Amino acid sequence: MIQLSEFYKSVFGCKVYKVAIDAGCTCPNRDGSKGVGGCVFCSESGSGDFASDRNLSIKEQVERGKALVLSKLRGRSGNREGKFIAYFQNFTSTYGDADALERKYREALSCEGVVGLSIATRPDCLGGDILGRIARISENRFVQLELGLQTSNEETGKFINRCYTNLDYENAVRSIKSAAPKIHIVTHLIFGLPHESREDMMDSVRFVVGNFLSGEKPFYPLGIKITVLYVVKNTALARMYAEGKVSCLEKSEYYSLLSDALRILPDDTVAHRLTGDPPKSILLAPLWPCDKKRVLNDLKKITESRNFT
Repeated sequence: MIQLSEFYKSVFGCKVYKVAIDAGCTCPNRDGSKGVGGCVFCSESGSGDFASDRNLSIKEQVERGKALVLSKLRGRSGNREGKFIAYFQNFTSTYGDADALERKYREALSCEGVVGLSIATRPDCLGGDILGRIARISENRFVQLELGLQTSNEETGKFINRCYTNLDYENAVRSIKSAAPKIHIVTHLIFGLPHESREDMMDSVRFVVGNFLSGEKPFYPLGIKITVLYVVKNTALARMYAEGKVSCLEKSEYYSLLSDALRILPDDTVAHRLTGDPPKSILLAPLWPCDKKRVLNDLKKITESRNFT
């Protein structure tokens, strides 16, 4: 398992920080083209609660993001020099006018210190036009595409209102590898979704690995983001939680699942995230991840031993 900081250092030769920005997009399961309401767990900001104000220009958002990162680092020991990746985080950041989106991607890359892009999207929102534009950018700049799969269980997919299928994911991975083999593919999974068994969650991990390894070998290794299911305010999931229809994983349960997942993932997998970090102001449950320092220490033990129980 490769830690994200190590991966970025191997690519760029220095410390790299992500700054979250908002491209002003929505999602097809929010605007009515495929559904309404969005995924049941998704916050009002489209799971981009740390991004800047979408009414600002991309450059202004990047500069604010850089300033925020540097303010957090101020006072800490060690060398704090580094570069930045512009993270288009909110909603579906490939969904919209392709010309406008490409301008925003390139505007971000034009900012001082920005060495690459990270674009969060859905597997069903990578049509030939927008993917072709991103592929051209990736020819001489670092690009990672983050695909929100969440689960490979189709029934769970319907329950959480994601409004796309496993086939959409398979086609997206295949298209990315064909059009732009140097794009770093990162897949998002959630453990603890309602009604899922341990085997369902491990099947999702196997599904991701199988799709990534099939066909030609990509330039970069598999990237993975795994998080426990969070309940945040003003979501359909919050209403289910209040009615006692869903529950959240305890810390020991999540760690056990994560340990099993790490045995399935290839050794060179890049761990982009093994826990989430929602704002405390909107988090309802679970609360154990709020002790971030302890959780990070626990996760370090898990990734180093692969047999944490």
